[in-house]
Amino acid sequence: MSKPRRTWKQVDGVLLLDKPLHLSSNDALQKARRFFSAAKAGHTGTLDPLATGLLPICFGEATKFSADLLDADKAYVADVRLGQTTATGDAEGEVLQTRPVQVSAEQLAAVLPRFTGVIAQVPPMYSALKRDGKPLYELARQGLEVEREAREVTILSLAASDFDGINFRLHVDCSKGTYIRTLAEDIGEALGCGAHLTGLRRTRVGPLELDRAVSLAELENTEEADRGRYLLPVDALLRSLPEVLLEAESLQRFAHGNPVATELQSGKARVYGEGVLQGVGEVREGKLWPYRLLRQKDNG
Repeated sequence: MSKPRRTWKQVDGVLLLDKPLHLSSNDALQKARRFFSAAKAGHTGTLDPLATGLLPICFGEATKFSADLLDADKAYVADVRLGQTTATGDAEGEVLQTRPVQVSAEQLAAVLPRFTGVIAQVPPMYSALKRDGKPLYELARQGLEVEREAREVTILSLAASDFDGINFRLHVDCSKGTYIRTLAEDIGEALGCGAHLTGLRRTRVGPLELDRAVSLAELENTEEADRGRYLLPVDALLRSLPEVLLEAESLQRFAHGNPVATELQSGKARVYGEGVLQGVGEVREGKLWPYRLLRQKDNG
């Protein structure tokens, strides 16, 4: 007997998922989407299959703001092994070189300031960046290497712990576009022995924290009717923006795509009316213009 056809539903909200090891971000997204029978879903930036941790998933109207989190700062905890470099910069790649490690905890701590602040990184070949329409990792798997331009990223804070002479844990707060594998490799080169990642866990994306995340196993073990308790409201993605409350007349103008008066000088704001998030506005020429509006359930 065939399974009954799934009915996809309008689900609006944000799921903080703790992505498991060896699962791609898209596979994790699709599994979560099925648990909620959500008609529309998207994630806010990929994690490698080797990486675990926070993967915010947006359902329904929240997908309108998922791209904004791509620009958000992020935090990671990385496990690093000194003395070996690999083809991929992590434990899944072929070991390319092994060197002796004669590094003290003081020497490790002394090199970290070099990698704090604005730094230049050359993106790894095993990355999703494209050259002539092809991801670099496809070229790398063919044994090809192409020149990559260095990019500026910002390391907001950097600290090491649990150093045993070979392995240590790296705590990183950084801007978008930072490659933690490359950071580990560059620290290894600065210490004269090379390094690669043996584990990576994302703990924060913008204002969203891992300690509120739920696993796929927890979702599977929860009845579908009760899974909504794991969803955050759409504006959980927007907490870093100032809040603007509109009265009825201004709300009607804003909802129809027209600007309204504002005391804000610049930037974007989350806009509420009648106690409900209406969308995001952007200040232009001294007025607050609709930047992205939400579909409202009760306005016909």
